[in-house]
Amino acid sequence: MTAAETFSDAEVRTVSLAVIAGIFFGGVATGVAFPTLPLLDEELLIGAVMLSLILSANRIARLVMNTPAGTIIDRYGARTPMIVGLYTQALAPFGYIVGLLAPSYVFGTVPVLGAVSLPGVVFVLARLFWGIGSAFVFLGAFATVTYVTTSENRGRWVGYMRGGQSLGFPTGLVVGGVMMDVASMQAAFFVAGVLALIAGTVATLVLPEVHSGTESETARLRDVPGLVWGRPTVLLIGFGNFTVQFLWGGIILSTLARYANVYGLELSLLGAAGVSGVVMGVGVITSGVTTVVTGRISDVISDRSLLTVPAFGSMAAGFLIVAYVPVIEALLLAIVLIGAGMGAAAPALMAILGDVTPGDELGRMGSVYNVMGDVGLSLGPLVAIPAVDIWLGYQWTYVLCAALVFSCLTLVSVPLVRNPDVSRDAIRAD
Repeated sequence: MTAAETFSDAEVRTVSLAVIAGIFFGGVATGVAFPTLPLLDEELLIGAVMLSLILSANRIARLVMNTPAGTIIDRYGARTPMIVGLYTQALAPFGYIVGLLAPSYVFGTVPVLGAVSLPGVVFVLARLFWGIGSAFVFLGAFATVTYVTTSENRGRWVGYMRGGQSLGFPTGLVVGGVMMDVASMQAAFFVAGVLALIAGTVATLVLPEVHSGTESETARLRDVPGLVWGRPTVLLIGFGNFTVQFLWGGIILSTLARYANVYGLELSLLGAAGVSGVVMGVGVITSGVTTVVTGRISDVISDRSLLTVPAFGSMAAGFLIVAYVPVIEALLLAIVLIGAGMGAAAPALMAILGDVTPGDELGRMGSVYNVMGDVGLSLGPLVAIPAVDIWLGYQWTYVLCAALVFSCLTLVSVPLVRNPDVSRDAIRAD
């Protein structure tokens, strides 16, 4: 990464803050909708597997779009694709409202999926739009911030970017959970759509073009193995992202409202949706704060990968607490531990990826990172609700989650720490 050296500190600050502003409002819009979605099976006349498909549809769409989006960003620059992505995301919440108002018509029962209804199909389509847009938003943000920074300040600004996204999300979680309890689902989804439109408007007004693009070969999802061939470091970083996203965005966010309902957890006058919104908000605030702090720390220490060791350990401890102590106080402590672990691991992995990736490959290598995370985000909801409701129960599901995140200590942290090429001293020497 040498192109970033042409940007002054003031330019880096201006560009990064513009990116953060756009993704902050996008995070708020995402959070507003999420606490209501896991509780819609009866409202939409669908079963648990169909509900899991709705929760995963946006991740599946983004999984398919990541590599084409990365190629487009490398070829044409990040500004326009990111703005288009933000406006595309805005279609989804309004689609949710259409789904709630659609006639309660059941097409029939489909093997594996169970009952399939017209409202359920509308929700699947709306989530697909969200996923397509978010592929361009995430990769545009990553490519822009990484391109203008260096190994000396990348951790800080990647941390700020992730922190802005994270702090927007819990704001939406709280608003969405509370609005469902005191107003209606339609009101929550309408607010989410308006906020998504604001995100696109902010980006249009203030986001500059910092990289006009270069010629690059078109990449597709099936090309991912070729992209990482001979780049084991990218594969390790991707697996770490897979685990974090599978456990947080896949398991925790998909099951927490149902967990609170099953164990009768209450917080003041809030029911299961309100409790899950507040608790998830606490976790993501913790993650956001940790992201900002550890991002700055990663610019000071010689090896960013050292931060992944306490990060994965903290997440494992949190899942064990959720598994064995189903009370509201323990749940809050567990979510803080999980959020702190995620907040330390994610920006460190992203900054390492930016350190080792040439500027004209940021979109494609960022897409590999995103593909791995989206595999986790897509697989998580598909297995989460059946796992806790049918296969394993809540306790064993969360115990296995702890085992998976603990395995990252040996599969991700140890190889990265022992690899001299990812140390910041080696990168500066290059």
